[in-house]
Amino acid sequence: MRAVPVLYSSDLTRSLAFYTEVLNFELRYPEHRELALRNGVIDLVCAAAVLQLSIHMGNNPTPSSVNIELDYPAEVDDLFALYTARGLDQSHRTESPVHLAPLDQTWGTREVYIADADGNTLCLRAWR
Repeated sequence: MRAVPVLYSSDLTRSLAFYTEVLNFELRYPEHRELALRNGVIDLVCAAAVLQLSIHMGNNPTPSSVNIELDYPAEVDDLFALYTARGLDQSHRTESPVHLAPLDQTWGTREVYIADADGNTLCLRAWR
């Protein structure tokens, strides 16, 4: 059994570019890209992580948060550096230091939060 989070997207083309060009996700079914865009639901994968992006979330969609667990704390730093080099800009999130750089949390994880244009947050984390 596996849970697949569904994140709201107000613009699937923009979201697809963010998740595939900045983050390390790929289309789960690339041969059905155009059909998925027309139907309003896109399946993405990155290693064992699976996400769906959907425009079908009702009139008042709320942002979601997803934890993505990594094997090593250094991966949190490495991925954040890679995503920043690819254009990730979290400078508008000054109220939340964990959006600006990886941090060691008191509960034993190293974390960084990444927000997309619709306010969904991915928390990359690894136990120290």
